[in-house]
Amino acid sequence: MAKIVANQTITEHHYNTIIIGAGAAGMNCAKKLYEYMNQNKVSEPQDRIAVVTAGLSLGASRMSGSDKQTYYKMGTSPDVADSAESFAKSLTDGGCCHEDLALAEGIGSLRGFYNLVEAGVPFPDNAMGVYIGYKTDHDPYERATSAGPKTSKFMSECLEKIVRQYGVQIFDHQEAVEFLTEGQGNDKKIIGVVTLSKKDITKDSFAINVFYCENLVLASGGPGALYETSVYPLGQTGIHGIAFKAGLAGENLAESQFGLASTKFRWNVSGTYMQAVPRIFSTDANGKDEKEFLTDFFPTMSKMATDIFLKGYQWPFDPQRIENLQSSLLDVIAFNETQKGRRVFMDFLHNPVGSNRMDEFRLEDLEPEALDYLKAAGAMQKLPIERLEHMNPPAIDIYKEHNIDLYSEPLEIAVCAQHNNGGFGVNKWWQSNIKNTFVIGEMAGTHGIKRPGGSALNAGQVGAQRASEFIANACGCELPEISSENPAIQKQIENIINNIQRFKSSDAELTPSKAIQQIQHRMTADGSHIRKLANAERAVEQAIQLYNDIKNNGLKLENARDIVTAIQAEHLALSSIAYLRAIVELLKTGSGSRGSHLVLTEDGVEIHPDIKDPGTGKTLKFKPENKDLRKSILSVEYNADFDGLFTCEMIPVRKAQKDRKAFELAWTDFREGKNYNSSQKPQ
Repeated sequence: MAKIVANQTITEHHYNTIIIGAGAAGMNCAKKLYEYMNQNKVSEPQDRIAVVTAGLSLGASRMSGSDKQTYYKMGTSPDVADSAESFAKSLTDGGCCHEDLALAEGIGSLRGFYNLVEAGVPFPDNAMGVYIGYKTDHDPYERATSAGPKTSKFMSECLEKIVRQYGVQIFDHQEAVEFLTEGQGNDKKIIGVVTLSKKDITKDSFAINVFYCENLVLASGGPGALYETSVYPLGQTGIHGIAFKAGLAGENLAESQFGLASTKFRWNVSGTYMQAVPRIFSTDANGKDEKEFLTDFFPTMSKMATDIFLKGYQWPFDPQRIENLQSSLLDVIAFNETQKGRRVFMDFLHNPVGSNRMDEFRLEDLEPEALDYLKAAGAMQKLPIERLEHMNPPAIDIYKEHNIDLYSEPLEIAVCAQHNNGGFGVNKWWQSNIKNTFVIGEMAGTHGIKRPGGSALNAGQVGAQRASEFIANACGCELPEISSENPAIQKQIENIINNIQRFKSSDAELTPSKAIQQIQHRMTADGSHIRKLANAERAVEQAIQLYNDIKNNGLKLENARDIVTAIQAEHLALSSIAYLRAIVELLKTGSGSRGSHLVLTEDGVEIHPDIKDPGTGKTLKFKPENKDLRKSILSVEYNADFDGLFTCEMIPVRKAQKDRKAFELAWTDFREGKNYNSSQKPQ
């Protein structure tokens, strides 16, 4: 239905549930919600659900991963026992992770995994039907599995196919601009989302759509565009800014994950890329003056080569694995090299090259953990490319698809932002602090400081299942009875249109792309894997100034479709303030180096005697983690009346429910729907 508001034509849509995001989590939510509604005999459930996305082929599910794109689940070995509580313990061991969410992820793990198997995701099993596992980072068991480098792509595509078969509408190319809300405080509710149809924008028309809903599910992924050095796909921008403005509370925002990744084509170089033990070298800015820069920091070839191997399943940068020449020292050394203006490469055509004081590389000289693995895998070939081809041919193919031939050229790499372990706070049904608004996938802040590799995929599937179950059984399946004829709603839409119009009439000199570049450079410099309180505090002030400049002066548009980039720049500017505020607050508490970031200090632990501050020449030192803070989580909320725009509060980690009712009592609760008696706030 089309209407005119503030001289713009808007198209209105009415659905019970709007799911924003079309990745693996969003698609599974649409699938499961349809099935729950159908099971509850709701008429025409396909007409009550819609998926709204900025780009069906974009986002981390479709466009990113590693050579094994790991899916972490409960163990499926026929002779090794596992349990949901043991699984949850692996998720909470790093700290700052709500125990009820971890247990829910454990309980729902195999349910989510077999849902994907039935949907057609080609996870490998053996002749007896056993889904063989392997060990991933922060994983005490062999719980991980994979369908190759395109695991999450297969997941989202297989789920999408079913969603389309069900007849659920997918609205593509929709840029989310703002949420419509009603009520205040605990009664606040998001009742719709305003979008721009990106392909239909013209000089005179913003191509506005308004999607009204009773329930909203946010599944649009992490804040991918925040960082300059990033392995997030270019289409992964995030909508955190508008979620903060609507009132959603962030948790663990400071806990991003970083690691070595290729930069020409954005891809993690984890797993067998490192386990093949390639040569790692650097060049000057022009690709000349090759240097075996790692040899300055290791006493033997055996130790250096073993650390390269260990980076495979110890891939994320981890400050706990720096001292005593552990594997994350590689990340620090590589970053240190790029800070000198040099470029770092992986070379699969040659084995690691040592110095005059080192022995030549021999596989037989690797430490037992590496050597035994390669022997078991039959990967004792002469060259890294041969070992990689033997262990994982798709790892080579994925680069060939992007015009990078590992048989003939080295791979440029850097330490990149890869995943945000934080996000928005949710309860055990993945409902946010705003009633009827749910957050799943990477937007949900469920992971804590550390997480086993691949657990994000499991969390997205379990969160989607939990949210859809609660919506269908506790929130009602009615269509919203609201439109722009409501004066309060019309006023909100008019304000949104006027805000967009402000960009068109701006005489600012700063363009949207330049603004985003400022944000990304600041986040990589001061909010990345190397942190210092004074730098982060300065960065917050600069971020607030940029946001205020955009709010007051707009941005310079060069064509009609720059409107989309301008909206993204404003949202990213606000998001960057939230993330930097969280980083500053955490550093002020004395949290120290934890998760995937290193906190520099003058009176801490020496990183390595040969790694020095380029400004002072002093050996760099870091502050160890204050493990007492693992029992609390930093919550961040937007406050337009506060000078810093965001307020911070430490909240305790929630415990998991330990009650185990007898079958008859549990069955009664199930029949009477008591399972869904839940507070709106995450608790």
